[in-house]
Amino acid sequence: MVTIKDIAKLANVSHTTVSRALNNSPLIKEDTRKKIIDLASQLNYTPNYNAKSLVLKKSHTIGLFFTSISNGTSPSFFTDTIRGVNSVINEEFNLFVRGIDDYEDFSAINSGRFDGIILMSQSDVDNTFIYHVLQKNIPIVVLNRQVDEKKLINILSNDTEGSYQAIEHLIQNGHRDIAIIEGIEGFKSTKKRKEGFVKAMIDHQLPIQSDYVVQGNYDMHSGYKAMEKLLDNKKPPTAVFCSNDDMAIGAMNAVFASGLKIPDDVSIIGFDDIGFAQYTTPRLTTVKRPIEQISVKGAIHLLSLIEKPGQHGERIFVNTELMVRNSVKELT
Repeated sequence: MVTIKDIAKLANVSHTTVSRALNNSPLIKEDTRKKIIDLASQLNYTPNYNAKSLVLKKSHTIGLFFTSISNGTSPSFFTDTIRGVNSVINEEFNLFVRGIDDYEDFSAINSGRFDGIILMSQSDVDNTFIYHVLQKNIPIVVLNRQVDEKKLINILSNDTEGSYQAIEHLIQNGHRDIAIIEGIEGFKSTKKRKEGFVKAMIDHQLPIQSDYVVQGNYDMHSGYKAMEKLLDNKKPPTAVFCSNDDMAIGAMNAVFASGLKIPDDVSIIGFDDIGFAQYTTPRLTTVKRPIEQISVKGAIHLLSLIEKPGQHGERIFVNTELMVRNSVKELT
């Protein structure tokens, strides 16, 4: 196996010069750098990241953590997050993906194992993990959930505004009997999306009926069961806001199973704009929450934190967008 010392001998320079050239150090002249890189390429030199890690005290591993992978994290949410982070993290880093609820304690989470951590946070229960990481001086960026910690870089979408916009769209189309299928109890996204629903109803002086508020679990099955419950009402709603698209798809299937049509009998609106949303029949009107974009921004900020520690905390909002398709009927 070719080493830096082998390249140094052939190039007639010190191994320090070779190391600096391969790491694009500004201390090395361009012609020297080019000569060394060409030589390394001809010799099929492969960096020894284990040795490099020992010298630089780096693990070359970035942790991507979710509150939970098995509970409440839809496949599309999971995929979009990983795709966004992975598009930014270069081959120098390994990406380690795990759910916080996999750990009994956080003793394995230390600066020797992780150069930085991205947390896709879904619940307040993550706060213990966040403060452990901060205490261990590991660079961290928190996505998706607002965390009141000035040291943190916090990137999230404004879910309350997004759900408000969704309900307002239903109201503008003549709907008054509007129901909500909520997400997992305790998740911040559940709370924020309900806040938008409630605010829009109050602002437009519409009553919030207790029979029209049903708990879901962010999966298709719970959306199906919740819609069955709503349709059993003496006076079913004319429109249903689902707190994510997976539940909206489940709800649509419950409507079809009962012999009704969308949007003729029931209008449905979702949240997230997952890939399947534009391929449902009819195509699902939904709120686009740019999870991949949030994840890209998170990875960019984390790499910057690793390169230049001690940066000030910052809260960054990424706008949601209402995607109007065919699942909402205009009532006359």
